[in-house]
Amino acid sequence: MAATQVIRSEWTKIRSVASTVWTLSLAVVVTIALGMLISALSKNEFDNMDRRDQLSFDPTFISFAGMSLGQLAMIVFGVLVVSNEYSTGMIRSSLAAVPQRGTFLFSKIAVATGLSLVVGLATSFVAFFLGQAMLGEHRAQIGDPGVLRAVIGGGLYMTLIAMFSMGVAAMLRSPMLSLGILMPFFFLVSNILGNVSATEKIGRYLPDQAGSRIMQVVTPIDDDKPYGPWGGLGIMVLWVIAAIVGGYVTLRKRDA
Repeated sequence: MAATQVIRSEWTKIRSVASTVWTLSLAVVVTIALGMLISALSKNEFDNMDRRDQLSFDPTFISFAGMSLGQLAMIVFGVLVVSNEYSTGMIRSSLAAVPQRGTFLFSKIAVATGLSLVVGLATSFVAFFLGQAMLGEHRAQIGDPGVLRAVIGGGLYMTLIAMFSMGVAAMLRSPMLSLGILMPFFFLVSNILGNVSATEKIGRYLPDQAGSRIMQVVTPIDDDKPYGPWGGLGIMVLWVIAAIVGGYVTLRKRDA
């Protein structure tokens, strides 16, 4: 089967599964709504902050506060896109129709990545503009130094989270196992390693902590990370490549 036909087939699969559509919709709503709420609360609290916090106040990053929950939905989307066929047994039919396993996997990831990128960028821009509206006099403008990079970076971050999840799901092949590892990894392990002084230098190289640096415009006063916004995103890209390569190797070596 030609690559274009495989891509068209994968697009039909993603579009026709209600759970994948709902998870993407949830990512949009949660990211924007929570970002607006935190932005509104931050505006009210700004005058009560100490001088140090006011100096490191980052209105752009504040509008992305909902990304922490939005990425949860992107993780679920990435996992479902890849592992749904394993849980339903459809994988055998898919691989019979597309024996070239690399073509099959990379077409699936390409379609899902394109969709994630469109949704991620749209979500990031809307979250920014509505978040800044909530911040009032403390808002940033899209033309301010570093702001457009951060907003585009927010969309790239959401996309990379979904891609990383696809790679992990391709390795583990079970939606429950994949989610059982990814959820604690991003919401417990990463936070613990990043906030404990003994492991802080390890935590900063995890995909979410490194990647989220792209969304920051104002560098925190006590920040000593050895990489900048694009460097952090580059670290996240390396994690994604490793996960996808692992998924490809697993698909090549194991039976369906």
